[in-house]
Amino acid sequence: MTDDTVNPTAFTQPAFAQYIGIKMTHISLERVTAELPMRDQLLNRFGIMHGGAIMALADNVGGTATTANLKEGQTTTTIESKTNFFAAIPIGDTAFAECIPLHRGRTTMVWQTRITRNDGRLCAMVTQTQMVLEKKK
Repeated sequence: MTDDTVNPTAFTQPAFAQYIGIKMTHISLERVTAELPMRDQLLNRFGIMHGGAIMALADNVGGTATTANLKEGQTTTTIESKTNFFAAIPIGDTAFAECIPLHRGRTTMVWQTRITRNDGRLCAMVTQTQMVLEKKK
């Protein structure tokens, strides 16, 4: 794999992402996007998308973005995540995630994910730090 090639592992999504309905729409070294359609199973008690579903979407795209940038023999794990919520995502709408790098270092990567809905309104902003790990031999 060359330095400008996406790690192919990034294209394989974890079972959890599939289970909640995340659809990856773009994966590159500089940007990852995904969609999560809102449905009854993702409701909170007030009839809008549960914050945990929004955070799971952001965590998944951040992990995918880091994985896209990993070298052979490396893995990653989230070590910090911060979410600010701004607007609700109602039933029938879609959460759109766009993840970009703030820092891509040797041992950590920091990603910022914007979550919007169909009307383009910003619903959440997530900043997460991913640790880069060397696989044990």
